[in-house]
Amino acid sequence: MKDDLDRMAREIEQHLQAVRHVLRRPVEAQFARGHLTGPQRSVMQALYHSQGMSLKELGRHVGLAHSTLSGIVDRLALRGLVTRCPDKADRRRSTIVVSKRVRDYMRHVLPAIAVTPVTAALRRAKPAERTAVLDGLRTLRRIVEQIDQPPAPTARERHPIKL
Repeated sequence: MKDDLDRMAREIEQHLQAVRHVLRRPVEAQFARGHLTGPQRSVMQALYHSQGMSLKELGRHVGLAHSTLSGIVDRLALRGLVTRCPDKADRRRSTIVVSKRVRDYMRHVLPAIAVTPVTAALRRAKPAERTAVLDGLRTLRRIVEQIDQPPAPTARERHPIKL
């Protein structure tokens, strides 16, 4: 039984990886069109998911040296993708934030691109297949999310034997 469950779990993980790969393709293509390097993407992602960071905070977050990071931020700023906002209290410090253009793109355009493969697949599927996929994913999510919840205590755990 354990071998069957392990085999099934591996197959499910393989299917999920394949689906994630297909779903990422349009998003990856969009990023490639933007001509961002890997480190630039990491910086943009960190900044997008924050309210802005100092160069020092950003360096800790993305694991890049100060000089390397400074050059990346300068190049992104030249392209209008990030802005350096001087600190009012200490003009030597600045907070780096993504531009409004980037924030709007990430909020409104990218999510639509990300669901394009799913929408296209669902169009090709029969109604019963659509329902089966959604039901299966809901079930998988429900049972996977239960992993984080501790199991109900057994009678022995509720009333432990005192030694």
